[in-house]
Amino acid sequence: MHVKKGDLVKVLAGKDKGKQGKIIRAMPKENRVVVDKINLMKKHQKPTQQHPQGGIIAMEAPLHVSNVMVICPSCKKPTRSGHKFLDNGKKVRQCKRCGAAID
Repeated sequence: MHVKKGDLVKVLAGKDKGKQGKIIRAMPKENRVVVDKINLMKKHQKPTQQHPQGGIIAMEAPLHVSNVMVICPSCKKPTRSGHKFLDNGKKVRQCKRCGAAID
């Protein structure tokens, strides 16, 4: 996947198109990500010990990874990411717009 937990991303498609948020959880096997305060859905919750009141709670639903794009920390624009190897042999993601390292 071209994104990972903690990345700032922009949503490209869906009801929240154009919004930005941080990735809370990445699910590589399903090719999905959960973005903070994006793609909210309502869930009816029975009363439990954690939620004694119960009721309807809002929670984030997963998005397909193809519908988000990484925002480069240096140029602050949505960008594709490539890979490059540093001198010490470490592999890092690279911004295709400005060439800066994303990691």
